[in-house]
Amino acid sequence: MRLDVVFLPKDLQPEHLNQRTVVVFDVLRATTSMAAALHAGATEIQIYPNTNAALAAGAAFEGNRLLCGEEQCLPPPGFDVGNSPAAFLPDLCASRTILMSTTNGTRAIYAGRGASQIFIGALVNAAATAQALLAAKLDTTLLCAGTNGAIAVEDILGAGAVLYEIERVTQITPQSDCVAIARQLFQSCRDNLLSHLRQTRGGQNIIRAGLQPDIEFASRLNFLHVAGKVSGEPPTVRRIR
Repeated sequence: MRLDVVFLPKDLQPEHLNQRTVVVFDVLRATTSMAAALHAGATEIQIYPNTNAALAAGAAFEGNRLLCGEEQCLPPPGFDVGNSPAAFLPDLCASRTILMSTTNGTRAIYAGRGASQIFIGALVNAAATAQALLAAKLDTTLLCAGTNGAIAVEDILGAGAVLYEIERVTQITPQSDCVAIARQLFQSCRDNLLSHLRQTRGGQNIIRAGLQPDIEFASRLNFLHVAGKVSGEPPTVRRIR
């Protein structure tokens, strides 16, 4: 497997997408919340690029839906729930369609739509995501969502965690030094992920919003054995394992 890590969506090149699998990471918090929702029994998660698009889809949706997401860490007016992963419990999610828009993660999914396949990744489902990538048997791009256009350490840690799980099984061919950066960062932080997540810019934003339990949830390595694959229009995440 040839593998690359891309630190921001704006750095994507055609060679990162063509005939490849892309994994999108927004560890704090969108892809962590997606994994939690799928684990809790959500039927699917429809992804929208902004708040207005999600609100319009929610108003038109006929069926059992849940409108969720955030702006500046908090749920926008008119949304049913925010973007806190621990909120996605079976009583809330089971057999429902979730409509989601967030500041960074959902937009990164849109940025990756030229790929052959897209998965969602996080620390909480790193091993399950790696298994899905190994089964896909394609060259892979690990795409970090970032925070407001800036590199996010937590997303690089998520990419490093998936890389670690892949390399436990097979050798990869790295395609840039970003792979070594992700590998080394994860290996240096893996024994105290919670502390490192708290210190990131994204972690500090969440702490200021009074949502520190979200960081604790997101730091739980391989806590959820669930992988999510994106397909269709709007981009929709469904559980594959």
